[in-house]
Amino acid sequence: MAEHARFTIATDVDVYFCDPQSPWQRGSNENTNGLLRQYLPKGTDLSRFTQAELDAIAAKLNTRPRETLGFKTPADILSTALR
Repeated sequence: MAEHARFTIATDVDVYFCDPQSPWQRGSNENTNGLLRQYLPKGTDLSRFTQAELDAIAAKLNTRPRETLGFKTPADILSTALR
């Protein structure tokens, strides 16, 4: 997010950063990391995967309903926000 200031100006969306060593401030991020580890365990060599395989994993995660989103998917929320 090196360009976060430019992003905020262009989109009028505030960007927030959590404090280091404070995982409780990153609940959604930590949950997503846990979901990602179901497909890519920690230490996995990502160079062994094709872009298509990584895209398929991303699609599965982005179309998986989340309790924190009212059982909507991240893709649903993004689509609504971009309208």
